[in-house]
Amino acid sequence: MKLVLFLLLAVALGRALERGRDFERDKVCKELTNLGKDEFRTLSLILYSRKFSRGTFEQVSQLVQEVVALTEECCAEGAAPDCYDSRTAALSAKSCESDSPFPVHEGTPACCAAEGLERKLCMAALSHQPQEFPTYVEPTNEEICEAFKKDPRRFADQFVYEYSSNYGQVPLLLLVSYTKSYLSMVGSCCTSPNPTVCFLKERLQIRHLSLLTTMSNRVCSQYAVNGKEKSQISHLIKLAQKAPTADLKDVLSLAEDITTILSKCCESTSEDCMAKELPEYTVRVCDNLSKKNSKFEECCREETPLGIFTCVYFMPAAPQVKLQAVELPTNTEVCGQKSTKALDQYTFELSRRTPIPEVFLSKILEPTLKSLNECCDSEDSASCFTDKGSQLKKELSSFIEKGQELCADYSENTFTEYKKKLTERLRTKLPGATPTELAGQVERHSDFASKCCSINSPPRYCDAQIDAEMKARLQS
Repeated sequence: MKLVLFLLLAVALGRALERGRDFERDKVCKELTNLGKDEFRTLSLILYSRKFSRGTFEQVSQLVQEVVALTEECCAEGAAPDCYDSRTAALSAKSCESDSPFPVHEGTPACCAAEGLERKLCMAALSHQPQEFPTYVEPTNEEICEAFKKDPRRFADQFVYEYSSNYGQVPLLLLVSYTKSYLSMVGSCCTSPNPTVCFLKERLQIRHLSLLTTMSNRVCSQYAVNGKEKSQISHLIKLAQKAPTADLKDVLSLAEDITTILSKCCESTSEDCMAKELPEYTVRVCDNLSKKNSKFEECCREETPLGIFTCVYFMPAAPQVKLQAVELPTNTEVCGQKSTKALDQYTFELSRRTPIPEVFLSKILEPTLKSLNECCDSEDSASCFTDKGSQLKKELSSFIEKGQELCADYSENTFTEYKKKLTERLRTKLPGATPTELAGQVERHSDFASKCCSINSPPRYCDAQIDAEMKARLQS
């Protein structure tokens, strides 16, 4: 399917490119003709469900309905020359009404304070943050077919909305491909003589596509939050913790590789970008690390490249290796090179010695590395390193200690065992707490740990939660 990415955002909210609104309208009309009304409508639903992931089904559906009607009217033969401009302006104005039926966004009032093209451009830039905790749960086969037979169109729309809003960071054409395959399966199986057997067979057929879709959402969500530079540091930390006996060059090259793949594929217009790139990456992972940790060796025996990638992604940190304490790099090492080698080396060395999740290490390393880089720009970098060094080490040590306390026992135990140990720790720490108060503390701490103490914890959510927990500890 050939698409113009972000096309429908321009239709609904009136973006005008440098070459003018007529050019934009012509693009839209061409896509409507190429795709057909139904395909155009489905694509609209996918795009707006991703864009407004916190909007309700009714709100997103209403917006899609307006977009499709606008497009049909303004692309019809004999449409008024100002149809596109006037209808998009009207749609923008409708979004500003107090009882607007469209998805709610906290930035809307600021956009509505502007006028004309400025308002339209402001509206076009609005979007909800991607969901870091997908809530979509697939219904049973019986529930699927009951809903499908009752209203096939509504079932399809509801599925596309729920899946797209939950997995909004999947590369667009991969998401389109999966939703089409899923709905095709439902259409076939809910009209077959034996739906149970049909679903079993069809799910096996789309299993690879389903896994590729969910894994792409995971890695692209993290990339979207972190950006390219921080993403590379994130992967360097994780790989160093999983393979602490590896060499920096092997781990760093893999961190660079996966970051390059994500920068290329997460916004790719190619449906098979991930499917092509990940197998080559897993070959390099197995070549570099399969002898460094038996867990890597196990993963590399998986039947498919995607199976290897998934196994490596969920692999926990390896047991700590006993190494001497790592020192901050010197001003000569950091400032005397035009590359980031010294900082990469420090990140690697600290990560393989430190058993706290990557979201913690990334959070404290970012300001630490920034401070060291800033010293290179000072008049006396050596003195700056000396002055800041002891304070940075103290902050690092304190933060890591608190992180270890927050996540103590989580990765080494089942969740049930973890909660038992947590209860005993808190009972000792809070001897005056009532049973109700103790239970509340256990639930709060365990909820935090379940979300932020694993190796692939969501960065945006955990960044805020770690701040809150650290602040609470300072005040207690």
